[in-house]
Amino acid sequence: MEKKQYLEAGKIINTHGVKGELKIESWLDSPEFFSSFPRLFSKGKEVKILSARVHKGFVIARLEGIDDMNKAMELKNTVVSIARTDAHLPEGAYFLADIIGAKVIDESGQEIGILSDIEETPSSPLYVVSGGQDREEHLIPAVPEFIKAVDVENGVVTVHLIEGM
Repeated sequence: MEKKQYLEAGKIINTHGVKGELKIESWLDSPEFFSSFPRLFSKGKEVKILSARVHKGFVIARLEGIDDMNKAMELKNTVVSIARTDAHLPEGAYFLADIIGAKVIDESGQEIGILSDIEETPSSPLYVVSGGQDREEHLIPAVPEFIKAVDVENGVVTVHLIEGM
């Protein structure tokens, strides 16, 4: 599976103050992780992050070239991305975007389908698996009890299914 060079990381949802700061909803693991990046990509252009902090679960950021509320307002509702090369993930960690499209198999090696989507729920993400031999959609909680192995390089997720999944 080919990995994307840029990953959607969040959305500018509003301005903050009058000096051009932006309020960004983070789509990454945490706003703190989002705040660690030196640059973003917005509307096809690289933008340097001058400062970023977490405030009430959102990222408040100053971007190069955005120095007043009017310029900041122009970016409202813009999706921002990060460069994969800027991310320093711990050993064994991966981006969820890297497993969308992965083949999903059970512990015996039987193909269940393709990981088509990941739905966020309060308890844990749900892997949506579709297109298998039974043509049914499977919802699999992304917890160690059910997700036994994730091979990002080969695009394979091994799961343990129980009756009713």
